[in-house]
Amino acid sequence: MSQLPVRTLRTVRVTRYVTPLREGGSLPAIVEADDDGMYVLKFRGAGQGARALIAELVSGEIARVLGLPVPDLVLADLDQDLARTEPDPEIHQLIHDSAGLNLALDYLPGSVTFDPLVQTLDADLASRIVWFDAYVMNVDRTVRNTNMLMWHKRPWLIDHGATLYFHHTPGWASGPTRAGDPFPLIATHVLLRDATRLREADAALASVLTPAVIGEITGLIPDEWLAATPGSEGVGARAGYTRYLVERLQAPRAFVEEALGGR
Repeated sequence: MSQLPVRTLRTVRVTRYVTPLREGGSLPAIVEADDDGMYVLKFRGAGQGARALIAELVSGEIARVLGLPVPDLVLADLDQDLARTEPDPEIHQLIHDSAGLNLALDYLPGSVTFDPLVQTLDADLASRIVWFDAYVMNVDRTVRNTNMLMWHKRPWLIDHGATLYFHHTPGWASGPTRAGDPFPLIATHVLLRDATRLREADAALASVLTPAVIGEITGLIPDEWLAATPGSEGVGARAGYTRYLVERLQAPRAFVEEALGGR
């Protein structure tokens, strides 16, 4: 399959806090930016800090390069002065603590949550999504929480902040990786039943993610996010992300066999 090129992320400036999205544990928000666009803002000052933004950026861009439907990602500069008019103390503190560079996704107005009892995906797309989620270790694509939206009759993948959870282990950036581990939680994936073309997806998608492509994607991570993750050796963690993601693609890929076994 042909890959989409890795691109340079745009940076927008947040001009207005519109409303919180209380469905998520990290309290993301709908905001307006200086390009007149509306975005879902993920805050650096939320619970998992910069690591969640790194996971959102890296996994989201991997999905986009693989041709999967994800909202457009932008870097979002947030001024702490926006907190001054916020009456909710929790939100006020969150805005204040997140001053600087954050991550935002294009807002999809009128979208609805994907319901597996109502909507179905074809086997090819379902297989590619399952393969991607197993690769980035996405624990949040279950029947209870699909993290997919239907917009203009198309599915859109959202909320990848819980992926790449290996980076929560102290010393992960320089220590031996466990990139070859399977991903048993793929058995709970909402689309696993429909993913009947996993072998074909594996051959196509793995060939797209060359070491050069992965290096370009990890190169998008802002230095200040890497420096803000204690225990990950600061900006040296960039090489750790690259190494892990490259090694995870080496055959035989246990995460693919785990998905096949889960079916």
